Amino acid sequence: MTAGLVTAAYLVSGIFFVLSLGGLSKQESARKGNLYGILGMALAIIATFVKLTLDGEAGEINFQFLVPLMIGGAIIGTVLAKRVEMTSMPELVAILHSFVGAAAVLVGLSSFLDPGHETMIGTEKLIHEIEILLGVFIGGVTFTGSVIAFGKLRGSLSGKPLLLPARHLLNLGMLGASIWLGSEFLQQGHDEAWITLLIVMTISFVLGLHLIVAIGGADMPVVVSMLNSYSGWAAAAAGFMLKNDLLIITGALVGSSGAILSYIMCKAMNRSLANVIFGGFGTSSGSSPGAGSEIEGSITETTADEVAEDLLQAKEVMIVPGYGMAVAQAQHVVKEITETLRAKEVNVRFAIHPVAGRLPGHMNVLLAEANVPYDIVFEMDEINDGLPEVDLLMVVGANDIVNPSALEDKSSPIAGMPVIEAWNAKSVVALKRSMAAGYSGVENPLYFKDNTNMLFGDAKETLSAVFSKLT
Repeated sequence: MTAGLVTAAYLVSGIFFVLSLGGLSKQESARKGNLYGILGMALAIIATFVKLTLDGEAGEINFQFLVPLMIGGAIIGTVLAKRVEMTSMPELVAILHSFVGAAAVLVGLSSFLDPGHETMIGTEKLIHEIEILLGVFIGGVTFTGSVIAFGKLRGSLSGKPLLLPARHLLNLGMLGASIWLGSEFLQQGHDEAWITLLIVMTISFVLGLHLIVAIGGADMPVVVSMLNSYSGWAAAAAGFMLKNDLLIITGALVGSSGAILSYIMCKAMNRSLANVIFGGFGTSSGSSPGAGSEIEGSITETTADEVAEDLLQAKEVMIVPGYGMAVAQAQHVVKEITETLRAKEVNVRFAIHPVAGRLPGHMNVLLAEANVPYDIVFEMDEINDGLPEVDLLMVVGANDIVNPSALEDKSSPIAGMPVIEAWNAKSVVALKRSMAAGYSGVENPLYFKDNTNMLFGDAKETLSAVFSKLT
């Protein structure tokens, strides 16, 4: 009876998780999606405690340690979630992925040391040891890879890729060595197998580190989603080790959804998913950021007063947000400008690039935080064709995602990357702190075009000055 109730509870939790993913796919339903996820996890935890209690296993578990640790973790998580700035959300997500990887490694090691493992024989023992190997290996790659991603996103580590000689051969060598050691692990006695498992764990740590240090900082949005996928598969492996159906289901959902998101983002950046996995992402051969034809033209500066006047005269306004908006925390003043213009019957819309910011959906989250109406926020593919009809396009802290070099310069490092074709608008205003290149280090010819004006300074301060002239 207990097993049936728990299975039913796990099934309902799984349905909640599916609904959560469905809700998170759209801005309008994202809050509801989060709620479904919370309900699903709460039900899963309650069901697990009930199962342990009714099955008489509670005495074998040190609840006096487990419960305080869970409460302490919940308190720490709540405090961090409330304190974290939106600009720091990407590195928070990255470090949370590392926790999942570390947990999978620890579950694998503890499962091998569990006395119950010694009693297994035949096929059961073989399958369980394969589960342990996969959990430790995938978890190790996820753990160190996520830590490196966290460091790059936080700025503690350089965003430049570290390219060792024959790096692909090195990666393949570590993968091959892990496979060979894994086959040996399945045939060894307990003590020898334990040493082999620790060696595999060490290799996975080094592989995860090397995979991510070889990836440029500008490509971190895809890396974060890929690590999200890794963490899901690590959780699924832990579920197999623990014989927990819900953990398997949840891990598979996270793993598959993360892989799909990575594929979508790679397509949005004209990159190969294989290059992400094998640590060559964003490092394809080609000219350096400064190579290619020299940019012609000159910079034309503008003022807040002139931008405000241009906005009031425009009928169609498009706003393209980027990471600079997040750093300046300018989303709220952007929303105020939007409301003011719409009240004056100006059609204001937002154009979102799939990899804008440092996290998938980063700009969508910022705009949602500022309560920008969902129905005026559009994806890149929805607005590019209509840009020639836009009177004024305002780029707020974006660089690479509006760079015409992606389409016009085959020697550019971002050649072939789909971008928002901002230069096709009748007039462009680009907000930047300085003329420094974007995160990828690529100069942007957009700023030198005849229809582009530059408004320099902190986005929040300059836009506040613009807003004061609109009211």
